[in-house]
Amino acid sequence: EIIMLNIPECKSAERVFHYFEEISKIPHGSGETDKIAEYLVTFATERGLFVKRDNANNVIIRKNATRGYTNRYTVIIQGHIDMVLAKTADCTKDLSNEGVEIYRDGDFLKAVGTTLGGDDGIAVAYALALLDSDDIPHPELEIVLTSDEEIGLLGAVALDASDLRGRIMINIDSDNEGIFTAGCAGGMRIDAKINAQTKASVTDGVRVSISGFKGGHSGAMINVPHANAIKVLGELIATLGCEVGELKGGNADNAIPRSAECVVHGVSVCDIKAACDDLIKKYAAVEPEGKYGITEGACASLYSPEVSKRIAQLICEEPNGVVAMSEDIKGQVETSLNMGILGSDDSGITVSFSLRSSKGAKKAELATRVTKIAESKGAVCASHGAYPAWEYRKDSPLRDTMCEVFKRMYGKDAKVVTIHAGLECGIFSDKIEGLDCISMGPDGYDIHTTEERLSISSTVRVWEFLKEVLKNI
Repeated sequence: EIIMLNIPECKSAERVFHYFEEISKIPHGSGETDKIAEYLVTFATERGLFVKRDNANNVIIRKNATRGYTNRYTVIIQGHIDMVLAKTADCTKDLSNEGVEIYRDGDFLKAVGTTLGGDDGIAVAYALALLDSDDIPHPELEIVLTSDEEIGLLGAVALDASDLRGRIMINIDSDNEGIFTAGCAGGMRIDAKINAQTKASVTDGVRVSISGFKGGHSGAMINVPHANAIKVLGELIATLGCEVGELKGGNADNAIPRSAECVVHGVSVCDIKAACDDLIKKYAAVEPEGKYGITEGACASLYSPEVSKRIAQLICEEPNGVVAMSEDIKGQVETSLNMGILGSDDSGITVSFSLRSSKGAKKAELATRVTKIAESKGAVCASHGAYPAWEYRKDSPLRDTMCEVFKRMYGKDAKVVTIHAGLECGIFSDKIEGLDCISMGPDGYDIHTTEERLSISSTVRVWEFLKEVLKNI
């Protein structure tokens, strides 16, 4: 049965919405993609399609060309199966074991109390709709769905691309209809850990939370005026100069933190409130919804005053946000850093960063800077998830075809851009010699936040556009 989400006017894309709802029922956060990978293998097997699942939970599905298209080049349709998991403070869902609950609100699909997963569930839905069709003309298709994109493009890095036949790839991981991405920055993650044991627990601690910040994607929105909740919490700890414990902030290294909290000890509630008031006021222009919460009588294990001081120094002294603008493309961010995750346990405190740059040398330079600051505070650094920049191709038959089809269907020119956000296209271009690749997608908003929404009408238009491109490649 096709579940329509009460979208009867979108008959042509009914299978797209059906499969989007189906995968929404499956928990598929980054690092937890076993169930959705299993679903995809079952889907392909039931239809007699070639399918391959690797140890990283990447899934490749191949479908033969339709009649009249057997002499065309193989086309790779690519997206990722994981999503950023975030939920509102009052949401009780266990996102490791429960799917998200999606609903229609006018022209948008949204989720109840959580991220929607349109990034990149819509790519999976488009792919499954193509695979399940018998009336869409297309060349041979290779559906390549990767895992753990949101935590460092890990699936794409692990993928063995030697079996792929396609040298043309449409990545569906962009969120602006009519904007074709033809290049992106490279990136990496750095985890800085201060190894330290906590002292005996106290029962008169004060739990302080900073919340209500805008957040957003740390690539696409890094140059938007905002504050980082972890950085603000660091300022608070430095101002109070007290012992701290149970530090927590952010959800993913590539999402700008909306909230952060910790337990403080050895300072009056009056002083805490005054410091919080000052900070909320300081950032009110860029974070008008920012707020703080204070809970007295918290039971927590604390770090020593010396370790607590080093924590505050590390958070405050590390750079964050836009580091350099491009000298080649006006208005383009060249290099940036996002302090995305703060966590602590009995063994110490970890701060995780997402670094991005369209220039490899600048990325390396920033990594050295971040590492030196962290090490000066006694932290040990580990880098992982590095991926190359995707350089713009001057000669791209795929781009030409897509622009021609867009002009014919929409009556206007598409916009071709390079972006600061990381895409898997860079890794695939590095693995597949001569790959001609473009990234596209329907309109999505507030990605990686609980306000995430996906335009229904745009999803339908992009579906029709994708089918027309496949007919004309």
